[in-house]
Amino acid sequence: MSSTSHTSAPRRGRSGSRDNPDDGPRAKFSELLPYLFEHRKVMIFVIILSILGAGASLAQPLLVSQVITIVEAGESLGTLVWLLIGLVVISGLISGYQHYLLQRTGEGVVLSSRRRLVSRMLNLPISEFDRRRTGDLVSRVGSDTTLLRAVLTQGLVEAIGGSITFIGALIAMLIIDPVLLGLTVLVIAIAVVTVTTLSKRIRVASQRAQRKVGDLAAAVERAISAVRTLRASNATEREIEAVNDDALGAWKMGISVAKISALVVPIAGIALQVSFLVVLGVGGYRVASGAIEIADLVAFILFLFLMIMPLGQAFGAVTAVNQALGALGRIQEIIKLPSELESDVNFVAVPSIESDAAITFENVEFSYPDDSVLVKVETELAELKHGGTEAAADEIDLTVLRGVSFTVKRGERTAIVGPSGAGKSTILALIERFYDPTAGVLRLGGDDLRALNREELRAQIGYVEQDAPVLAGTLRQNLLIGAPNATDEECIAVLASVNLTGVLDRNPAGLDAAVGEDGVMLSGGERQRLAIARTLLAAPPILLLDESTSSLDGLNEQMLREAIDAVAENRTLIVIAHRLSTVVDSDQIVVLDKGKVVGVGTHSELVKSTPLYKDLAKHQLLV
Repeated sequence: MSSTSHTSAPRRGRSGSRDNPDDGPRAKFSELLPYLFEHRKVMIFVIILSILGAGASLAQPLLVSQVITIVEAGESLGTLVWLLIGLVVISGLISGYQHYLLQRTGEGVVLSSRRRLVSRMLNLPISEFDRRRTGDLVSRVGSDTTLLRAVLTQGLVEAIGGSITFIGALIAMLIIDPVLLGLTVLVIAIAVVTVTTLSKRIRVASQRAQRKVGDLAAAVERAISAVRTLRASNATEREIEAVNDDALGAWKMGISVAKISALVVPIAGIALQVSFLVVLGVGGYRVASGAIEIADLVAFILFLFLMIMPLGQAFGAVTAVNQALGALGRIQEIIKLPSELESDVNFVAVPSIESDAAITFENVEFSYPDDSVLVKVETELAELKHGGTEAAADEIDLTVLRGVSFTVKRGERTAIVGPSGAGKSTILALIERFYDPTAGVLRLGGDDLRALNREELRAQIGYVEQDAPVLAGTLRQNLLIGAPNATDEECIAVLASVNLTGVLDRNPAGLDAAVGEDGVMLSGGERQRLAIARTLLAAPPILLLDESTSSLDGLNEQMLREAIDAVAENRTLIVIAHRLSTVVDSDQIVVLDKGKVVGVGTHSELVKSTPLYKDLAKHQLLV
């Protein structure tokens, strides 16, 4: 995208950055429930297993008490020992199967959250991708969603069953000896208050840690995508240091979480040890005084262990849930953003473009939002130029188009030319509705584009970007993006039309030949021709080509022009070009300068009427 002169802009310093870890939203526990309820059938079954396991566990101290009483009386144990062994085995089997179900359900939660997040992310307005870093978005899909698994696998559902064990043990201990229970509850209450206090700090620290992981992912993504430039510039070591700084920041935040968690984890163990010592000492005294029997003391101690175990699970669940809520806040931040299509309401059917005017610009103006990437870059450049003063931001102007008006007739070829930064690419982006005009109206066949369904609109338009990407995969997969039902014969024919049969011939895999990440196994010209072939294969009524021949030599440019001429027959073609040979035969040429239309006409007309065009033509439009 292009920008123009810098005269005024919204004030924005570095303090407006979105990277402050305290600025992000924090999810509520209620926002986590929908992810869990998607697997409610399995979770209900797991809870039932937890209840059965709790019952088996609570029965064991009672049986042990009976065994001790029978042994003291010198009577035969009979089947009591086998019943106790059976309960232990059943409890173990229930625990193992429950663990498997929780792991599987946890993976299901991660899968559903990733699907939901990716679906929302890929439907966000283009402006959201302008202001956000790719690596951070990838981190939300990978790292943040993974933390949701811990909610299930680290104790939340087990804590539900454990609470039954806790309550059952509490009641049994109350029946056995209220005095010992009172002392035990006092120790446990201190532990609970401590964990509750620390849990808030865990949530904040976890959120900061995830944000730092996002920073690291963004830094790694940037370095990998520019690895060739880094090598060629001998900047590899400097980039490694920059990435290491982000890695160190993530490590420090992780250590912060670990320090707080390290305070929580041993609390259950300390509570158990202190409670055990108190019960053992006071209980021994009460046995000696005849207040309770030895069998009751043993049963009380076993119930104490049963009560402390779910307490530890609850503490673990608090840590896991708080970490998950920190990550969920970052996930929900994206999911709550309105998708591109949600702003399309009360739209009309896309016209068949049978009117004489296919596309009309009426006093169109466009400015980038004040939190876009372009604003950040321009602000930093201005700060460097003016010594970092806040006033430098006032000189920035992200207004790209100013009162642009022209009409593209149906079935004709219109070329858009102008100096770098004139706003040429922005015009095509507005036609595709990547953005909407700040002011003015853009029409398709007489209808305001904002009243049209975006998907139906884009089905009418083929768009080849200035730096048209080639997706990792095969030749066929790239070609079928815009025409999923095309046959192999049609794919081969369109490759031949742009002189790419050599790519097929040099690889025995043919259409299944891999193109590599970002098309790295193709040359720059081949990548550009493949992107054009992809659009030609779809053959939409309107074709938008943004400097589509910039990387081609003379022979390939001529072949591509012939292919475009063939497919452009009876179609509307808008082309941004930097070569006179591409422009001169156009039915209409629109000349842009600093976001304004300074001339409209044919080549011969503009050479006489528009000094800027005459100068561009003199230099073969090589700008």
